[in-house]
Formats: sequence, C-alpha cells, structure tokens
Amino acid sequence: MTPLTFDVPGGPLHALRFGTGERTVLAVHGISASAMAWAAVAAALPADWSLVALDLRGRGASRDLPGPYGLATHADDVATAATALGGPVALAGHSMGAYVAALAASRRPELFTTLTLVDGGVPLVLPGGVDPDEVLAATLGPALERLHTTYPSVEAYLDFYRAHPALGPSWDETIADYVRYDVLETPAGVRSRALEEAVRADGRDLLVSADVLDAALRAVPVPASLLVAPAGMFGQPPGLLPAEAVQRYDDELAGLRVETVPGTNHYTILFDPAAARRVAEEVSR
Repeated sequence: MTPLTFDVPGGPLHALRFGTGERTVLAVHGISASAMAWAAVAAALPADWSLVALDLRGRGASRDLPGPYGLATHADDVATAATALGGPVALAGHSMGAYVAALAASRRPELFTTLTLVDGGVPLVLPGGVDPDEVLAATLGPALERLHTTYPSVEAYLDFYRAHPALGPSWDETIADYVRYDVLETPAGVRSRALEEAVRADGRDLLVSADVLDAALRAVPVPASLLVAPAGMFGQPPGLLPAEAVQRYDDELAGLRVETVPGTNHYTILFDPAAARRVAEEVSR
C-alpha cells in the first residue's frame, strides 16, 4: 500500500495505491468512509491490476482539503486523478462514491474504460414536500453521531464499529484496519477523520440531485455494471437502493448490467471476502 497525492483546487487530494499491476482501477468510497474501504477488493484483484482508492475531500488523509463539497466537486477531483494516472482507467464507486463515479464517467468518458457501481448510483427521488435534511438524519443518524463523538481510545472506537449490526457479525482484520485508518487522535480522545460538514453537504446534494444523477447515469457511454446488496445499512433487508428503481434502470439502460450479490449488506459487499472477490472480478473485467 503506497500513499499518493493529486493536485486539485485547494491542495493535495490523498489516495492509497494497492498493488503494482499496470492496469488500474480508480475507486471512490462512500459518504463517511475512506480509501481503506477498498482494501479487500484490492487484495482480490489479479496480479496485473492495481487499485488507487481516493480519500475524498473532508475524509481520511484529505480531511483538511477544503470545500466546496458536493458531488460535482468530487467528480472533478476523480477526473483530475484519472488524468494524472495517465487514463483511461477502470472506475468504481461504492454508495455515494457510485454517484460521484457516474457523474465523472458521464462528463469525462475519455478517461474511463468501464464503470462499476457498488450499491449506489441509482438516483434516490424524494417525495414532494419532504425535507432532505430530515431524510439525511433518518438514514445517516448513527454515522452522523459518530462524526461528532469523541471516544476515549482507539479500542473504544473499534468497539463502536464491532457493535454495528451490519459489520459486527462479519468482523475481521480488514474491517479493523479500515476503522483504524479513520482514527484522528486529539487531546480529548479519538474521533473520526471524516468531517461532519462534508458529509452533511454531500448527503444533501445527493438527495436533491435526482434529475442530474438520472441524466448522468443515462449518459454514461462506457460499459457499466451495478452490483446490489440485498440488505441495507443496518444489515437487514431491504437494500439501500429501492428495488423498483433498480429494476427500472436495468430495463431501460442497455449499457447497464445489474447483479445482486447474495448474502451481503451495504457494507459487507466490499468487506466480505467472497463479495470482495466478486467486486474485484467486475472491476477488472
């Protein structure tokens, strides 16, 4: 694992390179995650592949990279990284990262060979009159609580994750390393490196941008696939993506291939060894 940086507006965008293969997949994490979310997938890639996982603005080692946040800014940063890598490269995104990846691929298709969306990328349409901030609080409540909580030690922070219903039953060293990477040590204790300001801004943008995201997904000209987890953010069905929306895009987009990865939830689709192998097969196709 090798640290990288890319020069973007505001300063360096940090990333991690896994592997040394000449063929590259550029990977984008979820809304409160980090580059280490992709470690299991990277480990499952063929030897001639490497994976470059970004830390988006306000997360991981890019914590101090300033805004503006928002999906369009992240998509621009992804395009900058792909250019610096000498593109075209394969592109993958998980959760919010899938929406960012779809935007980047639709705007700069010459930089990418394929697009893999992992439990994300399907626009989420808010009913009329619904406050997006209330929806954000309902869906990301535990994550938002984590971002403004200080824990007494690294072990206490690990315990918080061990108790998570979607991660605890699948706990292993890959997940533990992912959590340790997120640790920011302060005089008062340990907290997440992800900035609540960035997470809230990006989450709201995602919820109010259904039309933009729909247009982007329909405009992606490279071969695209969507891998869906049947269980959601708390480890139980239904999945995060509405089944009827997934089916509609599967029916309407000839260039999009949809597959459900059995036995996974929104997080273990990247961490479970068998699921990580399936994602690795898809991104390296």
